[in-house]
Amino acid sequence: MEKVVLAFSGGLDTSVCVKLLQEKYDMEVITACVDVGQPEDEIKKPELAAEKIGTDKHYTIDAKEEFAKDYAFRCIKTNALYEGYPLSTAFARPLIAKKIVEIAEKENATTIAHGCTGKGNDQFRFEATIRAESDVNIVAPVRDYNLTRTEEQDYAREHGIPLPSEKIYSIDENLWGRSIEGGLLEDPTVEAPEDIYEWTKSIDDAPEEAQVIKIEFVKGEPVKIDGEELSPVDLIRKANEIAGEHGVGRIDMIEDRIIGLKSRENYETPGAILLITAHAALEKLVFSREEIKFAENISQKYAELVYDGYWNEPLREDLDIVNDHMQERVTGWVEVRLHKGSLKVITKQSPYSLHNLDSVSFEDKEIIDQREMIGMVKYHDIQGAEYFKVNKKE
Repeated sequence: MEKVVLAFSGGLDTSVCVKLLQEKYDMEVITACVDVGQPEDEIKKPELAAEKIGTDKHYTIDAKEEFAKDYAFRCIKTNALYEGYPLSTAFARPLIAKKIVEIAEKENATTIAHGCTGKGNDQFRFEATIRAESDVNIVAPVRDYNLTRTEEQDYAREHGIPLPSEKIYSIDENLWGRSIEGGLLEDPTVEAPEDIYEWTKSIDDAPEEAQVIKIEFVKGEPVKIDGEELSPVDLIRKANEIAGEHGVGRIDMIEDRIIGLKSRENYETPGAILLITAHAALEKLVFSREEIKFAENISQKYAELVYDGYWNEPLREDLDIVNDHMQERVTGWVEVRLHKGSLKVITKQSPYSLHNLDSVSFEDKEIIDQREMIGMVKYHDIQGAEYFKVNKKE
């Protein structure tokens, strides 16, 4: 009997996939859950579900540190925002796929399976990485059988699969962010209810007093918060806690999926917004004007590549090399004030700062002689002046 490794969360989709793989594909099913910072109960749930459903073996892989250092920190260093929000699920998928491939190689499995539907983004992200890193077959039972959620629930009951708790929403959570979709949230005319949020306080419940925090960066990566040196995982968690307490990080948007569908998505990314905002402010201090413009192009393209599942695209690696060189000077500290859902950078300093306090001062006469600007200003926009004269209406 052929072996298949199933990326397993213990939710409805992947629970149904276990029996479908056994019944319809006649395969020995090995389940695997990759820990990228989910809540502890979300890590234990797959283990219990795999045992109840009857899989042949289950793996739990701890990849939190790798995810924080090599993926989430990449999001910070590139200021990667897709249509305005920090990517979380999209950054985790290539790492999860990579770990599943490693299990497949260890088990000599011929196939890898996932529980994605044919409407979402994750099918692209998972399969692109799997195909790049292995030659195994890929199956997606829910997509292959074109199942609706109701049909999945009926199949689960018929086959004695313990139904996961009936959640109103579909939630994906990792160290870097939390996404909430489905149910009444699909309708953009309906206001998102307060109970969808877990990481962030409402503005009404946020503290009345503002909080100022200091974030220190070395080569583009955050290393300290308020003087405390932290591991990447602990630093991200602390950033989530601080920003979430002040109601920062709620996002409610219409998003363009890879296949072209528009979907209403809700996110909680308090730490990501805090760290990216501080990082971008430090870049403005140390980068030249041309570097700033180029960094904005990198940010947009990098986010698009990650969102669209092009983690193995050579351009993504090229951008990393360029960006890593640019980040060599992004060292220093930034102070941010958080208050009632708002976040404002108030001070910043870097040994690589291109800001010269003496030359920019209104009191300076020595560094920049104002009289020397006369010739420079005289011919500024000379083509615009000629255009206006030639085309001026009488």
